[in-house]
Amino acid sequence: MPPAPRWSRETIPLPKHGLRVAVVADTHSHPHRLALPMIASHHPDMILHAGDIGKLHVLDSLSEIAPLISVRGNIDDRGSGLPDFVTIDVMTGDDIRSRWLLTHIAVNGPKLKGPIRKLAKEQDVQLVVCGHSHVPLIVRDGNVGVFNPGSIGPRRFTLPITFGMIELSETGLRLNHYCCETGEPWRPPGMH
Repeated sequence: MPPAPRWSRETIPLPKHGLRVAVVADTHSHPHRLALPMIASHHPDMILHAGDIGKLHVLDSLSEIAPLISVRGNIDDRGSGLPDFVTIDVMTGDDIRSRWLLTHIAVNGPKLKGPIRKLAKEQDVQLVVCGHSHVPLIVRDGNVGVFNPGSIGPRRFTLPITFGMIELSETGLRLNHYCCETGEPWRPPGMH
């Protein structure tokens, strides 16, 4: 019988200027050589790592840029103490402005897996942030946004090497991908 998943809950105050969160996943011990300076150039208030970290020194490098919240991926050791799920409440005063769920494996193609969909509904989550597939993804599944930043680790097949940015302001939530090799915004081929 597999061990019960580990949970964590984080609270982030929403700054008056808005919140800028860099999102990475699937570093597999070797982030792209340009990833960290490119992430730093976006001046994030926080960084989320959606698992498959590999060697934990990767987290040290990221946390030098901004405060870091991370989860364990399927290649990461359970002994690392990393949670499997983190619920993140972005707060304006005493009010929850937005609630996110950070985990590693959450989707099957563009849809949330059944248990994650159920969990997102139970937790009243607006956004699920995940990794695992190395495929950059921004979709809606019902009332829940789904964001996979892609991977900043070693290239898999012909997939791009990307990270994501979440920006939350008075006007709402904006999600984007950036190419680690060029620094330019990344869009799927054929989308401009």
